[in-house]
Amino acid sequence: MAVLTLHHWSDPARGLAELRRVASNRAVVLSIAPDSARSFWLTARYFPAIGAWDAAHFPPIEVICSKLGGTAVVTHVPIPSDCQDGFLGAFWRRPHAYLDPDVQDGISTFLLIGDDVRRQGERMLGEELENGEWHRRFGHLLELDELDVGYRLVTVQL
Repeated sequence: MAVLTLHHWSDPARGLAELRRVASNRAVVLSIAPDSARSFWLTARYFPAIGAWDAAHFPPIEVICSKLGGTAVVTHVPIPSDCQDGFLGAFWRRPHAYLDPDVQDGISTFLLIGDDVRRQGERMLGEELENGEWHRRFGHLLELDELDVGYRLVTVQL
């Protein structure tokens, strides 16, 4: 099993081959579809450097499936509005949380972009939360119970 970790591997293809080798009958990978990394409101508008970093470092879902072999099932994983975990998409309905240094410290990609770029995104998000622009653009999301921001569960029977 690999959960939101492939983007930290130096050689994801080799790591997935090893995952397949050691798995007895099933391999499970939770990842993000890199093409959707740029469509999440947070990374599309406020922190595009995170979307670009994710797109460059997360292997495409098709690559994950092919490297694992077997019969792959890909499941979209919408994130509930009250998600308690601290990964990037967990706070999609609580935008103020992304301004919290403790929240940012728990999300690896905030630590991988430059401080100036991060501060620029923080300023823009903070200003738009204060002046109502975030709500004009994204307030409709507050009515949702869950949101698909690109997380995918790949399950392969070996």
